[in-house]
Order: sequence, then C-alpha cells, then structure tokens
Amino acid sequence: MIDQHTIDRILAASDVVDVVKDFVSLKKRGTNYIGLCPFHNEKTPSFNVSPSKGIFKCFGCGKAGNAVGFVMEHEQMGYVDALKFLARKYNIEVEEKELSAEELKQRNERESLMVVVGWAQHYFTDTLHKHSEGKSIGLSYFRERGLRDDTIEKFQLGYCLEQRDAMTQAAIREGYRLEYLSKTGLSIVRDGMDPFDRFQGRVMFPIHSISGRVIAFGGRIMKADKKMAKYINSPESDIYHKSNVLYGIFQAKKAITQENKCFLVEGYTDVISLHQSGIENVVASSGTALTPDQIRLIKRFTSNITVLYDGDPAGIKASLRGIDLILEEGLNVKVVLLPEGEDPDSYARAHSAVEVLNFIAANETDFIHFKTRLLLKDAERDPIQRANLISDIVRSVAVIPDPVTREVYIKESTKFLNVDEALIYSEVAKKRREAYSNGTPQQYSYAVTEVKAKTPVIPSFVDEVFCEEEEKELLYYLLRFGSQKLFETPSSDDPDEAIQVAVDTYIINEVLSDDLEFKNLVYKKIFDEYKAKKDNGDEFDSRHFTNHPDKDISQIAINLTTTQHQLSKIWSKHHASAPDEIDILREAIPKSVLIYKAKVIKEAKLRLHKQLSSFGPDAKPEEYMQVMQQIQEILSTMSSLARELGRNQF
Repeated sequence: MIDQHTIDRILAASDVVDVVKDFVSLKKRGTNYIGLCPFHNEKTPSFNVSPSKGIFKCFGCGKAGNAVGFVMEHEQMGYVDALKFLARKYNIEVEEKELSAEELKQRNERESLMVVVGWAQHYFTDTLHKHSEGKSIGLSYFRERGLRDDTIEKFQLGYCLEQRDAMTQAAIREGYRLEYLSKTGLSIVRDGMDPFDRFQGRVMFPIHSISGRVIAFGGRIMKADKKMAKYINSPESDIYHKSNVLYGIFQAKKAITQENKCFLVEGYTDVISLHQSGIENVVASSGTALTPDQIRLIKRFTSNITVLYDGDPAGIKASLRGIDLILEEGLNVKVVLLPEGEDPDSYARAHSAVEVLNFIAANETDFIHFKTRLLLKDAERDPIQRANLISDIVRSVAVIPDPVTREVYIKESTKFLNVDEALIYSEVAKKRREAYSNGTPQQYSYAVTEVKAKTPVIPSFVDEVFCEEEEKELLYYLLRFGSQKLFETPSSDDPDEAIQVAVDTYIINEVLSDDLEFKNLVYKKIFDEYKAKKDNGDEFDSRHFTNHPDKDISQIAINLTTTQHQLSKIWSKHHASAPDEIDILREAIPKSVLIYKAKVIKEAKLRLHKQLSSFGPDAKPEEYMQVMQQIQEILSTMSSLARELGRNQF
C-alpha cells in the first residue's frame, strides 16, 4: 500500500500537460491546450487540457480526469499502478506501507497460489499439444469446433488427462505443495483418500485476471456422462472470486475501449469463436448470473453493452435480471436475439465478422422493446399478466440512475404498453422511493447557529423527491465557490461583531437543517465528504475531488469546475442570471436553495392530493383530517417560498 505522503508527492509533481503530451500531440490555445482525443476517433480536436486546474476533458466523448486518471484510462491501469507509473516518470521513490507479519503472510500465500495456477496452465497446454491423449482427444475437439492454432494459443487452451491424479502427481514432483493445489481447487483432498485432479478428462479454459495472469480454470468434460457436469469451474479462492471476473476481459479490454462497446455472451466458446471471427470486444459471464462487480468491470472501458442471446426464450427470461443490473449501473444496454437454434459460438463459426456485425446492427434493440415483445405474448389476453408485465417494466426503468435516460424510457414504455404516461411516472417514482427507504439514510448532526435567517422550514412529514438538477446546481456552487464569503451576520454574543458566513456553511446548513438528503448517490458522496472535511477543519481544495480515486466523483467534479459547465434550465426558467461573478452569489445561491426546496414541497403537495382522492367511503375520518392538515401546512410553506422567490405562486 502506498502511503498518503507519497501519493501527495506524486499528485503534486504530476503536470497533466506533461503527462498527456507523452501520448497526445497538444497545441496551446489561450491558457489551455487542445488536441485530438485518444479515447475516440475524431477529426476536429475536442480534447482539452487545463494546466491551471490540473485536469483534462474531452467535450466529444466526455472522458475527463487528472494526470492519474489519464494514465489509468489510456494505459488500462488500476489506481495504484498508475501512481507507480507517474512515480517512475518523476523519479519519486514509492514508499509503501510496511506490511504486518499477517499481511506479509497473506501476500506471500496469494503469490504462491498464483504461481501454482500459472504452472498448471503451462502443464495443461503442454499436455494438449505433446501428450498422445491430449492430442487425440483435446486438440481434436478444439479443431472439430473450427478453432485455429493461433486462437488456441491466444486463449492458452489445454487438456487435463483422464488419469485420476496425473496433474497432482506432476505438480508434487515439480515441488509444488499439495496445500496450494488444494486451495486453488486444482486438486481435491479428502480424508482417507489420495488426492486427485478436479478437472480429469476435460479440455481446459484458463480464466485470466484483467492484467493477464491466470487465476482459475473452466473445464469441459469429453465423455458422455449424465451424472457429471458438462462444465465445472475452479472454486472460489484467495485469487479467484467469480463475481468479480469476466472470461475474456484481458483479451478484450483494448478492443472494448477502441470500439466503445462490449458484447456480452454466456460461455467460453462464444467468446473464443467471436474473437476468431475478428470481433474481439466480447466477454462472458461464464454461465453464472451477471453481478454488479462484473458490470462495473465493463464500465471501466465502455458505457455501452450489447447482450447477445441465443434463441431460447426460457433461458432469456431467466437472465433478464442481468439487464436490470446493467441499467442500475448507469450503462446503455442493447439486446440481440440470434436466430432460432443459434448461439454466438455457432453463428460466429458460420458467418464472417462483417456478417455478424451487420446482423447485430440490424437486430439490436433497447431493453424496453425487447422485454415487452418477449413477455407480451403471454400477457396479451390476460389482464393480470399484463399488469405484471407493466410492473416488470416499471421496475427496470426505476433503477436507471440518469433522469434524462429514465424519462426517455418512460415515454417509450407508455407507447408500447398503451398506458397513461402519468401512471408510469407515478409508479417509477414510487419504486425509487421504496428503494431508497429500504436503505439506511445517514443522520446528520450538523449545526450552524450563526447564520442568516433560514428559508421557510419544510414540514417534517414531507418525503424527499428526486431533484437531481437542483442537487447538481447546489453542488456546483459548493465546489466552485465553497470558501467564498456569502454574507455577514451579527454575532449573538456581540451585536457589534460580524460573523462571516461562507457559501459552503450556508448551503450545508440549509440542506441539513430541514433533514434533506441528496438522492443522486454520487452527488451525495461528494456532499457528505465535503461536509466531513469541513467538520474536521480541513481547508477546501477543489483538487481533492478532481483527483479523487473514485472515478465517478472525479468525473462530476471536473464537469462542474470546467469553464464550459452550463448551468441548469432553472436559471432561464426563473429569469435569473447565471452566477459568473462572485458579486451576484448573494442572490443566486439563496434562490437556488429556494428552488430546490420548492421542488420538494411541490411534489409533496401532489402526493397528498393523490392520497386524498384515493380515500373511499370507508375511509376513517381521522385519516382524512390528517391529510387535510398536512395539505394546509404544505400550502403555508408554499406561500412562504413563493414570496421568497418573488412570485405569486409556483
């Protein structure tokens, strides 16, 4: 682990222009530099580097970050490796934290497991090419499936002899410990029995980490035996966690970045056959249910995923949950259904890359169209099933984090399902509220007593709504002007003494004193971390967020602090001036807070009116009166907010 002092030295020494110039031809334009983006194809430069801010941003593809982020993105490195890369460039000695005896033992054991697995890959590959059984069974199988020698070599395919303990005995003869053979799952050790090979009689598919090291195996049996699983994988170990791994990611990561798209398939041979046909931006979940960690792994290289399904409707229905997970991570997902009887492996073997890509382009569709077509056949004449289908679509739409994308899908859903748009909006909002209420909202105890009179207090019974545009506006002020003085207020102890209230103090107090909480999770992380630093008395530096190891946080911080940031529509809507100058912050920031709270209170009013209209003749009078009382409180608060905003109503 690199200690924080060394990280700070690396960040301080890393000149973003100097770093980027090693990979991109830059020309000076004003105080910044511009060049062709290395992350997407373009003819007109839209890639900007700001030495004063220490960041880069492409206004074409949206990639942004600091010097470390650029190295991570361009060289496909992790955060620590990128820091070491820059340390070497600037001759900074990396001082890593001294490991405890237990940590050192764990690291040594992990490396021992990696060494054993690496040896096993070479053993299986040699067996495939040099042993008579390997050639007659394993190599023949691969060639019958149309795999070329270069493809077999590229994926380091192999074969494990059918002899019960051939691999185990070979490893022990080579000096490898049975303990590590067992921990990696290569050998099975049971009390009262001699150890034996897990993968005996199977062709072998090595599973690589993102850096290219073999960490596990998949094996396919060669004989027809219904009692034995056709495919088995290595068990979980200290070096292999199947939920974090995608088959083929090492071989595919460069192509995924270049194409800005990832094809997702199910099995090993699907990946291999597509690679051999010339389509390399493809990975597999290896027969396991797709996990959030696997999706985030793809997200490191692209935001666009196309899922390739074979023509088995039952199998597709079982895997639809994976699409919801992709949507939940904020990625764009398309779906392609291959012709009946085909899977990606067979289709790639029978067609050229151009034919495969043309078929995908002609048939890929968004998940709403796909899911509706798939499920509507069973629901057309059954009202209950149709209601279930609508609920199913709503659940999928509700997990989409981006409000614009969510709205597009809501409108598409209403067309396909032939239902009222307001109903879909209402149900999606309900699902999102339920999702957040199931979590554990953070409780704040932030107290600022020496501030100007607060905006009207929001009643405690009001549930929060999703005000992402307004949240973004407040975050913009926080990051751009947080330490600026907003106004002075007399001290309660000494009226002649003025207390300066900064922008960040005002915004944080206004949000937390009404028990409000940002609902965009990344915005919330930034807000919470900003508050924590302020509580600790740390001096604010915007580079803390633009240099943040969390890529989502650094991306948003860069977008909000770059000069081309455009304020949201609320300013034009409410005839307010954009706060380009410090001297108008006193008007702009309180108005932004008021608009945020007005959005919350307006949505609360709509919900209460819907609740009121839902009461039937059997409703209890006390419930009716309670809602009426809450509406009166809401109307009173709305009047106060309208006066503050200088309007008759909102």
